[in-house]
Amino acid sequence: MSLQDYWPFRKREVPSWTWEGEPAPAAPPRKPKVIWNIVLFILTLMTTILAGALQEGVNPLKDPGQIPRGLPFALALMGILLAHELGHYLVAKRHGMDVTLPYFIPAHPFIGTFGAFIKMRSPARDRRMLMDIGAAGPLVGVLVAIPLVALGLSLSEVKPIEGQAGINLGDSLLLWAIGKLVVGNLPPGHDLLIHPVGFAGWIGLLVTSLNLLPVGQLDGGHVLYALLGDRQIKISKFVFAGLLALGILGWEGWLFWGLLLWIMGFRHPPPLEWWVPLDRRRKIIGWATMAIFILTFIPVPFSGF
Repeated sequence: MSLQDYWPFRKREVPSWTWEGEPAPAAPPRKPKVIWNIVLFILTLMTTILAGALQEGVNPLKDPGQIPRGLPFALALMGILLAHELGHYLVAKRHGMDVTLPYFIPAHPFIGTFGAFIKMRSPARDRRMLMDIGAAGPLVGVLVAIPLVALGLSLSEVKPIEGQAGINLGDSLLLWAIGKLVVGNLPPGHDLLIHPVGFAGWIGLLVTSLNLLPVGQLDGGHVLYALLGDRQIKISKFVFAGLLALGILGWEGWLFWGLLLWIMGFRHPPPLEWWVPLDRRRKIIGWATMAIFILTFIPVPFSGF
């Protein structure tokens, strides 16, 4: 789900100044340990391939040779998640932060993954840095997801509704607009059987909206705190209440998300130089990122179980 591990008060191993007032020697750079990043990436690639194969109707136990049919779904979804996390990673590195490579999370073969995350081992210096890092992942991820959604919808089939039960995917404003442009209006009594690449893009946009919830230390929390400072916590609580209402009236999964956000906390820790203001360009980027949250948010992601 692409949550960032943010440690605002991590102690330095070497003080920046000696008692004599001379600069202390820099601490040796931390040797990166990438074995778990690699292992989790491979495991997640395997579970997403399996998820894609199941969507294609493959029985992995009876016909394991057909499992590679899940590659289009896996590559599309992993590409979106990787683009999102590399957006955070590269911008954080550009700002000189101590940050890990992405950790992918394998999951049940329904979708194959719970997303990915990076760990930031050093705090954001000011609100400008917070904005750059927080907005980079969602902006890059959505730019990759949109063409994949369009491609997947163009490969999807329009079929008559035959009355069998299934899972209906919800629409956001952005998904609705892409569907109108690519597919148009469906004939009465028909539905769209979405292609696995389109489903991967749908998941990518859903993950983007979940990360952009303006709560705590999610990407949306980073961006909104950079824009509004301590006023962000009031909006976090309002969003939390809205999710609980949606969970009661619509999709029960929002109750789980509300509990998770409550455990994580609503308040965002201040950057070290909290008084440094945002420039005009970053304010525009921040409000554009919040607009993407509105456009990608799906009130009822799944229905018809």
